[in-house]
Amino acid sequence: MSISILGVDLGKNLCSVVGLDGSGAVVLRRRLRRSGLVDFVLGLPNSAIAMEACCGAHHLGRVFEAAGREVRLMSPEYVRPYVKAQKNDDRDAEGIAEAATRPTMRFVPVKTQVQSDVQALHRARSRLVAERTALINHLRALLLERGIVAAKGRKSLETELEVFTDEERPHVSPRIRLLVEDLRSEWRDLDRRIAAFDAEFVRMARDDEPARRLTSIPGVGVINATAFIAAVGDARCFNRGRDLAAWLGLVPKQATTGGKPKLLGISKRGNRYLRSTLIHGARAVLPRLTNDPSLLGAWLRSLSARAHKNVVVVALAAKLARIIWAVLRTGDSYRSMAA
Repeated sequence: MSISILGVDLGKNLCSVVGLDGSGAVVLRRRLRRSGLVDFVLGLPNSAIAMEACCGAHHLGRVFEAAGREVRLMSPEYVRPYVKAQKNDDRDAEGIAEAATRPTMRFVPVKTQVQSDVQALHRARSRLVAERTALINHLRALLLERGIVAAKGRKSLETELEVFTDEERPHVSPRIRLLVEDLRSEWRDLDRRIAAFDAEFVRMARDDEPARRLTSIPGVGVINATAFIAAVGDARCFNRGRDLAAWLGLVPKQATTGGKPKLLGISKRGNRYLRSTLIHGARAVLPRLTNDPSLLGAWLRSLSARAHKNVVVVALAAKLARIIWAVLRTGDSYRSMAA
């Protein structure tokens, strides 16, 4: 049996495998349990292995690469056009194999174990931050139902909660005071757990040389630096800085037809977590950079004179993404250039 590429459709328990020969004809179809997938694939003749970049794909990619096989991971949206007729697991595996044979296909590098671990820590921290935000909104609603409007910011809410627990307030029942105290205790616990993650990321950025170089960029802190290292590694999967910005969804969507270009808002493609943290960093550093006597500062001043502040923030985030790509690819730290 001559197999040039294997398409693997991963499932929780069952996986489908389709093999294509050099001409693209299907020469193998097999459905098997996930526990026996590795032994079956490694028992076949040496061939490239294609999978969608989904949950568990990077782990299997590392296993197959350790056995000397070529692994091709692809975004699911790039595989979808190659799925013919009715959708089922066998058709999905065939579409994966066929998409992997295209010379213009974009592949996703297999993440190392360290990258997967750091990404898991970022996702855990993001979940805790979302829980804290929901808890704060819950507390604000409790205050508003009792005629107390807290100003913006967590510090203002904490001040209002101190007044809220005053036992002399007749319109607040003892049971609600106990509830608020319980929610405040949960809030403090979330703060402690998030701070522990932040301290761990600081240690990671201090010990990792590429992360230290990224933190030299204005608007890029330890959270951004460690998240980018976990997501894109050395950024060699992107040919230029704009490709990284486009992958993050920081470039305009395009609807061009008949030679008439039409640019819309940002596409919001790719990694939402990286995009949001980069935009937050750009928003925080924008006032300082605008007054900076550098080429970047001059560009920001020119852009601020003709565009809305939010547009400037997103444009700066896209610029920072290009700088991140350059720092990762060249191995140099960021250096500001005078105007």
